[in-house]
Amino acid sequence: MPRSLEIHTDTFPIAGTFTISRGSKTTAEVIACVIREGSIVGRGECVPYRRYGETIDNVAAQIEAVRPRIEQGLSRHDLQSAMPPGAARNAVDCALWDLEAKRAGTSVAAMLGLATPQPLTTAFTISLGEPDVMAAQTRANAGRTLLKVKVGTSDDESRIRAVRAAAPNTSIILDANEGWPEDTLEHHLRIAADAGVALVEQPLPAGKDALLATIDRPIVVCADESVHHTGDLAGLRDRYDAINIKLDKTGGLTEALAMKLEGQRLGFQIMLGCMVGTSLAMAPAVLLAQDAEFVDLDGPLLLARDREPGLRYQASLVFPPEPALWG
Repeated sequence: MPRSLEIHTDTFPIAGTFTISRGSKTTAEVIACVIREGSIVGRGECVPYRRYGETIDNVAAQIEAVRPRIEQGLSRHDLQSAMPPGAARNAVDCALWDLEAKRAGTSVAAMLGLATPQPLTTAFTISLGEPDVMAAQTRANAGRTLLKVKVGTSDDESRIRAVRAAAPNTSIILDANEGWPEDTLEHHLRIAADAGVALVEQPLPAGKDALLATIDRPIVVCADESVHHTGDLAGLRDRYDAINIKLDKTGGLTEALAMKLEGQRLGFQIMLGCMVGTSLAMAPAVLLAQDAEFVDLDGPLLLARDREPGLRYQASLVFPPEPALWG
């Protein structure tokens, strides 16, 4: 049956301001890929990320460049060599998964061998700010099971202590987004361990993280910006204890599945993360995260509005997607 491809761009306002060590944003710019075969429709969403040189325009152009092959029936397997890892391939790959499941009259969960996907506890993000502001944000969300707290300055001790005091019984992840200087690394890791933090993400810049292999790590340290696809994993075993898998980095669910299996084989703990996007971007990751140690799929919770229909969130739980959304 003939295929057609549609590329849609959209901007979703963020509820307030989302701030990390590299800067702030008030909107989420996303691209949706829609592949049609007659009445059957598959959809996928990606979030271009400027940290990796991606923009709405160049990601849309990457998808447009493979339009002829997609419309001629490009498979998910062949897509892996037709496009590089990144946001563009993610949107196409997830659309093909959705299309394949709907064409077969089944679900992506069934294709993955998941009998009954379960709701998952997801982190909720506290933006980087002054310690008192972050403490106030934390108190407002202290009833949540898991918080992800953005840090990444040369002096985060007061921030770590402030958020822990504001939520003494909540599990906390710290995300430095490459922002800790080498000379404060061990100090900040000790403070995080003293505060009972569960995990620290990407404390040092990607490519400049060799120091992690030479120090005592008193806490689980997770690679994010340092890891994109399966080929990155072997070189990180000496410096990280966990990996953050994001579909916009891997280039879709297909590569993310392979990366997760190899990461588990190598002994890494698994975290499923996201960019700030809508429920359409989160849906495939919810299925992939079913047995992950850490889940951070709160993108839609950070938006002022989401797609309809969207994922169901209840307190700290995110529920598996319904077929009307994806999969």
